[in-house]
Amino acid sequence: MNRRNEQKHSSAPETPLSWEWNHQELRFRGDLTLPWVDDAVEPLFRELKHFSPSQLVIVLDEVKRLDSAGVALLQRIATVLEEKGKTVLFASVPRTIAPTLKMFTLERSRERTPPARLFWIERLGEAVDRFFRIDLIRFVYLMADIFYWSFADLFTHRQRRKGEFVNQVVLMGANAVPIVSTIALLIGLVVALQSAAQLRQFGANVYVADLIAISMVQEMGPLLTAIVVAGRSGSAIASEIGTMVITEEVDALKTMAISPVRYLIIPKVHALVLSLPLLAMLANFLGILGGTIVGYFYLNISPYVFYNRMVQVLEFRDLMTGFVKSLVFAGLIVITGSFYGFRVQGGPEGVGRVTTASVVTAIFLVILADSFLGLLFY
Repeated sequence: MNRRNEQKHSSAPETPLSWEWNHQELRFRGDLTLPWVDDAVEPLFRELKHFSPSQLVIVLDEVKRLDSAGVALLQRIATVLEEKGKTVLFASVPRTIAPTLKMFTLERSRERTPPARLFWIERLGEAVDRFFRIDLIRFVYLMADIFYWSFADLFTHRQRRKGEFVNQVVLMGANAVPIVSTIALLIGLVVALQSAAQLRQFGANVYVADLIAISMVQEMGPLLTAIVVAGRSGSAIASEIGTMVITEEVDALKTMAISPVRYLIIPKVHALVLSLPLLAMLANFLGILGGTIVGYFYLNISPYVFYNRMVQVLEFRDLMTGFVKSLVFAGLIVITGSFYGFRVQGGPEGVGRVTTASVVTAIFLVILADSFLGLLFY
């Protein structure tokens, strides 16, 4: 033994460390402490290489003292054997060293086998189960909350931000006028042009006015406006709420006893319920204007004749159909954007995902609602 070890052992406890192998059992005696562990590592692991049984029991009943170095040695033995697929157990741990062993023992991370990939029908079943058990219930609760506060806040000014309603009307309504106007005019032109190509074969050119007026007022005007607003304002709602959830601003509102739905969503509901019907009326007018242009230049139908035919075929029920659809579409757009915004997870990437999902879902729900309302009114 060299001088360094002699000096080290001179200050060590008087009980030296020893061990004994007995097939599947390794028994330690003496002190499992730093001065003795250093010399024990190399010979112990040399013997450990030849260990062949599937299980090793480490017996510690004759260990007098234990420190962090001793625990590290025991943990290293267990790790080496477990990497070879063997089991390591500790037995007969004295009460004097049990707290030290527990204190310095680290949880060893074990490699987990990845779960087996589910068959497609199982994944479909899980998705359907999650939809009905979690997502649908949250959507209904949020919708109920929004409807309640939408009506309640008409009669009270509590928690209402000054000027927020006007701000939202400008953002979601006035700023959408150019794109809605352009699309409605182009749709009116295209629908009239395609219809005229067929109707002129039967000498029914004048009925282009009937077709354009009814289709724009009942169907195309509200639907196109809602789809544009869903892509434009629905995504903005989802991203705004999602960002506030990620930055914990929503939690701050709850801490101050302020309802996030009432504070953030209700001004948007009021603004869009007002803006969307007006945008739909503008889309109706410009779509009919596009049909008038095609009728005048392509079918030789004067604007006066076009107007008279439109007045004759349009009824009050047609106007109310478009108006009711606009109100329903406005509610669906705000609710969908809010729902996805509040359930964001995963930081900025999550905000992007919920924004995309909210737009797709809002457009789908708008078209689905349009189908149901069409069956109801016709």
